[in-house]
Amino acid sequence: MTKKLFAGHILRKIRERAELSQVDFARRLNLSPSYVNQLESNVRPISASVLIAVSREFGADLSSFETNDLDRLVSDLSEAFADTRFHSGSIGLQELKSVAIHTPDFARAVLDLYSALRHMSEQQAFIDDAIVMHGRQTEPAKRLTSPYEEVRDYFHYTDNYVDDLDTAAESLANELGLAWHSDRFSLLANWLTAKHNVVVEISDGDRAGEEAIMSFDPARKIVVLNRALPRSTMAFLLGNVIAELTSESLIAAHLDEANFATAAASDICRLALRNYFAGALLLPYRKFAALARDYRHDLDRLATTSGASLEQICHRLSTLQRSGEKGVPFYFLKVDRAGNIIKRHSATRFQFARYGGSCPLWNVHEAFENPEGRFSVQHGEMPDGISYVCLATSVTKPASSYTDRQRRYALGLGCEAKYADLLVYADRLIPSDKTKASPDRIGINCRICPRNNCADRAFPALDKELLVDPTTRRVVPFSMR
Repeated sequence: MTKKLFAGHILRKIRERAELSQVDFARRLNLSPSYVNQLESNVRPISASVLIAVSREFGADLSSFETNDLDRLVSDLSEAFADTRFHSGSIGLQELKSVAIHTPDFARAVLDLYSALRHMSEQQAFIDDAIVMHGRQTEPAKRLTSPYEEVRDYFHYTDNYVDDLDTAAESLANELGLAWHSDRFSLLANWLTAKHNVVVEISDGDRAGEEAIMSFDPARKIVVLNRALPRSTMAFLLGNVIAELTSESLIAAHLDEANFATAAASDICRLALRNYFAGALLLPYRKFAALARDYRHDLDRLATTSGASLEQICHRLSTLQRSGEKGVPFYFLKVDRAGNIIKRHSATRFQFARYGGSCPLWNVHEAFENPEGRFSVQHGEMPDGISYVCLATSVTKPASSYTDRQRRYALGLGCEAKYADLLVYADRLIPSDKTKASPDRIGINCRICPRNNCADRAFPALDKELLVDPTTRRVVPFSMR
């Protein structure tokens, strides 16, 4: 069943940008003013014919209507209002949906306020710890929002898909015949030399810098790569250089539109957008999407055929959200041994908590216990009743010498169980008779999870009343209501 589209705020922005009244706007679209009013108020969904008329008459990008902000906004608002420091009452899901649908800009402003509150609390805790440990006050950080979080939210609300960079990278990949080439690194290195007079050199690390894996000197036109890098990573880093040389104007336009609060956030996003281009160059959209469908998203086969790493494959699958050509909507995350989420994105209704860790029952945490490359497959159900196929594995970043420490990460990739037939991993996981399926009951994290009978709960949910029975001892020494 097709999901109804309520995007009155986007329609209203298009009208206001054209400086038209609802009457004039309706006349241009050959609609009645009352109908336009209902569309802008989200009383009625926007039909395909209206979308086509808006695109034809005002040159609107139809993909702007497809960005799945609603579920993300509702999830983020639910997390914010579950925090009793921010709000002590109870706000229902329908109220939050109403705010997200009718006033999305206001909803984002509320989330910015909550983010500021969180950071102020963390700064105060930092000061208190410093006083306890050192007996003196330490100068607190002045920023209320982390640059990394600014950039993470930017990609979060763009559906992790950047159309102009993606299509530019795909065009260049087709021109070079790059897809599934047996030696993509050499092909890109030779192209850089022939097209931009850039020389690519391999070093043991001293020339790029002791900790650098790559350095690029635009003035001297020299790229130096660390010899310890896998070939797939070398090709990816050359793709990053190519993005800088060929698509910097596109990247600059995105940075201007994002209007980040700090220069640091802009610098981080510039690097992230170059990385996005590199991933799209090595795994061009249409060819990779077709290969993924043919292989039923078998990650090992995709890596073998494409020459990309497992991490590159997983990340690219999470970006296949091109309008009219969308792939399976995946979530993707990368976690270190301490449970810190290094990367995260969800094109699904599965939303990561912005704060407070993740669910211990989620199989991504088991990945470190398994041999590298072995996939853990889980059928998990969230508190909202939506079930998912969850994949997890671990990867190790190679060390350049005996004295260097290897870095190991867990990768998580998953989608809603309704797409199970498109995943080879689900064949033995989910029975054809869905009544026999018994998914693991997982959550987002303990601080916002409503489940009251979980033996792995670390602490109570913020919006629940804590109950302790002094006469009875259970695995978890409290209950909630």
